[in-house]
Amino acid sequence: MEYAILGGLVGGVWALLLWLSIIVWVYRDIRDRTRDLGLQVLAVFVVMMFFPGMNIPGVALYLMLRPRETLEDAYARSLEEEALLREIGDEGVCPSCRRFVERGWKTCPFCQTQLRDVCRQCEQLLSFNWVACPFCGEQRRGGQATPAGESEGLESAGGLDETVVQSSTDSGPAMPAGEEVTSSQR
Repeated sequence: MEYAILGGLVGGVWALLLWLSIIVWVYRDIRDRTRDLGLQVLAVFVVMMFFPGMNIPGVALYLMLRPRETLEDAYARSLEEEALLREIGDEGVCPSCRRFVERGWKTCPFCQTQLRDVCRQCEQLLSFNWVACPFCGEQRRGGQATPAGESEGLESAGGLDETVVQSSTDSGPAMPAGEEVTSSQR
C-alpha cells in the first residue's frame, strides 16, 4: 500500500512537471513566432486547458495552428528577397535617371551616364563593382584607363588622398587634395 501511494505521488509530480514544461515550451515557441499578444495567450491557454498528462490534444492543436516560421526566419527571408529584388532591379535601371536600360549597354541613351566599363584586354563590358574581368582575368584599376607611368606614380605617392587637384576656375598652382584655397592664394 505504501508503494502504491509513493508511486502515485511520483507519477503525479512527474505529470505536473511535464504539463508545466510543455506550457513553458509553448510560451517560448509562440513568443518566437508572433508578436500578437492575443495569439500568445490563446496558445498557452489551449495547452493549459487540459490537465496534466492529458494535454496531448492541446499540444497537437497548438502544433497544427502555430505560424510556420519564426520571426527571425521571416526577417531573414524578407532580407534575402529584398536583396535579390534590388540586385535584379539595379541591373535594368540607370542609376541617374532611373529609366530602363539593357544589360549590354555601355552608356544610358537617355542621360549618357556610363553604365559599364570596358576591359582593356578583351574589351568585354564590366560592372563597376567587379575587381577583375571574369572573361580574361584582367584586373581593373578604376573607371578610366590611366597610362602606366601615372598609375605607378599615384600608387607610390600613397593613393588618391595625396593626388593633385586643379581647380577649373583657378589657373594658379595645383594644390594637394584636402587643402583649401584661401583668398590670399588666389
